[in-house]
Amino acid sequence: MSVKLKFCGIRRNEDVDFANETRPDYIGFIFYEKSKRFIFPEIAEQLKARLDKGIKTVGVFVNMPAERLAEFSAAADIFQLHGDESKEYAEKVRQMFPEKEIWKAVRLRSVSDIERAAETKADKYVLDAFSEAYGGTGKRIDKELLNEAVKRLDRPIFIAGGIGADNICETIRSFMPFGIDLSSSIETDGFKDLSKMMNITEILREEKIR
Repeated sequence: MSVKLKFCGIRRNEDVDFANETRPDYIGFIFYEKSKRFIFPEIAEQLKARLDKGIKTVGVFVNMPAERLAEFSAAADIFQLHGDESKEYAEKVRQMFPEKEIWKAVRLRSVSDIERAAETKADKYVLDAFSEAYGGTGKRIDKELLNEAVKRLDRPIFIAGGIGADNICETIRSFMPFGIDLSSSIETDGFKDLSKMMNITEILREEKIR
């Protein structure tokens, strides 16, 4: 079994150096201005230049006008839509940026959330617990809803929310996701922590999950 790993909320040179050392498959840049992890596109471009070329960058957007995405295109290999973006919005973005993968975050509250997300025909889905606020919740997803999402979504999925060193292996073995998306659980005092990032990668390596 091999699971992909995404470290989200990268915003400093140190964070990139930590990623280069721990080697996730993806890192995430938050382009949502209300997030405490928000960074400007020009900073993200500088961080990407510092990043190992084998690690892909994911730009995380929340209800941003599609026309503005071009400002972030150089920094993000992949566009992750983390708001209430519609099927029509996703189609427009795909037409404008055919070279980009499009991921759709699903803030799971009910089966209808799964059905709406499926309509976007995203390349991959990021499943998270529901919150009135946009962005990561740090809370675990209801297991019944998560099971339903895994069954209904016919594309690769990432699981986010409330996953850390104590439950990452259980989560992977229970739901067999394509990947795991981590942010707050690899931080100390709101900033990325190399020791926590290394601990995650070592656990997955020891358990032969990655």
